[in-house]
Amino acid sequence: MAGTLSERQQDDLHRSILDYLSSAGFTKTYEQMKEEVPGVQDFQPDTNSKTAGLLAKKWTGLIRLQRRIMDLEARLSQAQEDLSHLSHLPAGTKRTNLDWLPRAPAKHTLSGHRDTVTAISFHPLYSAIASASLDSTLKVWDWESGELERTLKGHTRGVTYCEYDSKGKQLVSCSNDLFIKLWNVEDDYQNSTTLRGHEHTVSTARFLPGDDKIVSAGRDQSVRIWNIGTGHCIKVIHAHTEWIRSAVPSPDGRLILTCSADHTAKLSDTESGAVKVELRGHENVVEAAVFAPTISMPAIRDLVARPANALTAKVDALGVAFVLTGSRDKTIKLWDALSGQCLWTFVGHDNWVRSIAFHPSGKYLLTACDDKSVRIWELKTGRCAKKIESAHDSFIESLSWGRQIVSSTTIDKDAKDEGPRPINVVATASSDKANYKDKWMMRGGV
Repeated sequence: MAGTLSERQQDDLHRSILDYLSSAGFTKTYEQMKEEVPGVQDFQPDTNSKTAGLLAKKWTGLIRLQRRIMDLEARLSQAQEDLSHLSHLPAGTKRTNLDWLPRAPAKHTLSGHRDTVTAISFHPLYSAIASASLDSTLKVWDWESGELERTLKGHTRGVTYCEYDSKGKQLVSCSNDLFIKLWNVEDDYQNSTTLRGHEHTVSTARFLPGDDKIVSAGRDQSVRIWNIGTGHCIKVIHAHTEWIRSAVPSPDGRLILTCSADHTAKLSDTESGAVKVELRGHENVVEAAVFAPTISMPAIRDLVARPANALTAKVDALGVAFVLTGSRDKTIKLWDALSGQCLWTFVGHDNWVRSIAFHPSGKYLLTACDDKSVRIWELKTGRCAKKIESAHDSFIESLSWGRQIVSSTTIDKDAKDEGPRPINVVATASSDKANYKDKWMMRGGV
């Protein structure tokens, strides 16, 4: 101690220890220390002395300092992770990270809905995003500024899903009121068409490739295909015996992927309505099902040790080789869409898996869950690469990845325009307490 503290510092330390021992009631230890330590025999506890309570103050200050250091270390680790994503890029490249991953905190937390936000959809061209809610409305936001642009009213009960078409000219929504509505984006989102035919809650409504038809499904256990031009239902498919949670068309429009409360997902032919493949293996309701995009095929084939060949190339190009499903059994499963075989199970979530999205690089899978977290899985290894804890205060209902080409001045009006470049933004929606809200994860350049 003599080598690190001056005599005055040693005396202050001894006296502060004695003060602590006295105030804490350690009488024997107090007396023993006074006898053994030279120069403190005259010490008497005094609440007005400079050593009064000094040891406790220093200790609490040390704890606060340790917490601050841990916080800084966590931030440094996150910064190093973000920097590592940029290491492969050429010098001079700015915010063009192809492997950008979302991270907390969120850039915007948008409050406005009065009930659970059930779905979110990015406009394919502009910085607009639509949200659907059980408060019977849809809202359109500018995700760059976080401002509410408009509220769409027309449904009489909770809105369960919404989606923009591929050109961003129409928005489709469906509801517990049994109706599907089309909103004309170019005409101030006027309700242009209402489709009637379902006999119970409509869970989902999506555009088929070409944007001239819509596929919907719901609690009446039916899948319906609608002609937008005539407003007529042109096909009814009965593939499940329980509530159908989702119906997704394949990239070529020839197949419909459905998942249901009957614990299965199925692939049905769009034209004939015949079930082609049944995916059975989950132990509870299947909440989400998606086709794996073509860009993810190499990583998936590495994961399941199925190298591509001339026979698989055509199927991979169609984007129908693999399917992923998320369930209330807390797992995500990867399936061979041709044989119905389960190839891999992603395990890690602690509650119902609600939504699945693919990273545009094809390397990662994002999942949202009732455990309030978003997990990012590395496809080629099947491991959870990152977890965003407590992304919301309550269950996460939906997850969506948006991507568009913008100029630098679109993002920052004071910036010099460096020409068009792609950016990424991830949005999650929840049944948060107090204020129901959409919550956008921080945007990053891609």
